[in-house]
Amino acid sequence: MRFNASKFKVAVAQNAMFVALVLLILLFSLLGPRFLSPENINAILSQIAELGIIALAMAFLLMMGSVDLSVGSVAACAAVIAGITMQGTGNVLLGVLAGIGFGIFAGCVNGILVSFLKLNALVVTIGFLSAWSGLAYLLTNGQTIAGLPQSFTAFSQFRPLGIPIQVLLLLVAIVVAWWLLNRTAVGRQVLATGGNERAAYLMGVRVRSIRFVGFVVTGAIAGLVGLMLGAKLHAFSPGVGVGLEISVLIVVLLGGVAFDGGSGRISGVVVGLVFYGVLRNGLQLLGVPGYLQTFLIGLTLVLAVAVDGSIQRLVRTAWASGVSKVRRAPATPVAAEKPQG
Repeated sequence: MRFNASKFKVAVAQNAMFVALVLLILLFSLLGPRFLSPENINAILSQIAELGIIALAMAFLLMMGSVDLSVGSVAACAAVIAGITMQGTGNVLLGVLAGIGFGIFAGCVNGILVSFLKLNALVVTIGFLSAWSGLAYLLTNGQTIAGLPQSFTAFSQFRPLGIPIQVLLLLVAIVVAWWLLNRTAVGRQVLATGGNERAAYLMGVRVRSIRFVGFVVTGAIAGLVGLMLGAKLHAFSPGVGVGLEISVLIVVLLGGVAFDGGSGRISGVVVGLVFYGVLRNGLQLLGVPGYLQTFLIGLTLVLAVAVDGSIQRLVRTAWASGVSKVRRAPATPVAAEKPQG
């Protein structure tokens, strides 16, 4: 069996984050004895659950060559609308539907502007990052909505089989996302759209429709995440989603999803998510000041972009090398058969 240096380099690059995660866990376990305690592990999982759910949706968007930087503001606005509805009607279910409904509406707006009107996704979603955040503060006059129904806040304390409900939902989301990407035509269409939109269209992929659906699903999940954060905090704040989009982007890029689209793995996103959660938790346990944590998280985003660029260059180089070898390979002569008899 011949050693393929190009494939080896790609494999190393794609799994570098897993190695980094192991080293980070070892470092924090040496520096802080409580780091590997069951209580702290449970805390890490609970802290990253909502982030992981929205990161999986963002991963699909990036794989198809788009991005949504309005998810934090959508989560905040959905939470505020849900809180106002609950307080006004006393109906928890109606409030939940209103919050998720706003997320779907926001996703539809993004999807129409980007998928059908061909506007730049980065510009559009940055615009709505500001717009929906302003709307959340306008609806509440900058005040936090407290006094939520106990039946709603009890959701965050629900632990089926001893597992926090947020963590259980994250596990379900991971399984569903992996199945969609690796076992269905949807996953192939997502990767084809991000890899080469024109070629995907010629192969029969409904590029605009699948991208539109991606934005709608991301908006709906952002709305759900806003509700989950509100239940955890026992209040709906217009600032609940501040910085969420940056954290999501860090997780997805650390997970090896190409920012330009066309490639990505759910397992990579999970590794990126755990790395991010371990980093934040470890810094908090060590008593690192908040401003320094923000600085280090910012550097992590730069690292994520650098890792993404390196992986994509290696993949393109390996692919080009493979094509070149195929073109240079001499044709194998076929021996003429001897006549029978």
